[in-house]
Amino acid sequence: MAITADYPLPVFHFRVEWGGKRIGFSEVTGLTQENQAIEYRDGSFPEYSSIKMPGLRKFSNITLKRGVVKSDNDFFAWLSTVKLNTVERRDLTISLLNENHDPVMVWKVHKAFPVKVEGPQLKASGNEVAIESIEIAHEGLEVQND
Repeated sequence: MAITADYPLPVFHFRVEWGGKRIGFSEVTGLTQENQAIEYRDGSFPEYSSIKMPGLRKFSNITLKRGVVKSDNDFFAWLSTVKLNTVERRDLTISLLNENHDPVMVWKVHKAFPVKVEGPQLKASGNEVAIESIEIAHEGLEVQND
């Protein structure tokens, strides 16, 4: 009889899909959402100073980092689509994978657009990989467990 145990998944095995393409990233941060609390004071109940109610849902910007690849400037090309009140929006899927490369947890990012692109930090004495990053804003983050 085989005994199976559930272990926490490592953070290094993930996949990002955007615009129908899979792109390799070294880091994804900002998968955060929160509900802001609204405080309300009702004067007819003096024993209660205030009550709290759920307010707007807020989503953090997501930052994606990857190594610079020759002749690939997709980050800057996407950023250049930003014009006054118009932008090319994309849906992204970020999947945390198990040892069989199957998605275990999936974040679906809706209507994302770039707000910042940062090129690599260059220094003559370094020997690290050149890393570029893109920060994206979005209109929703849906979490699914597969």
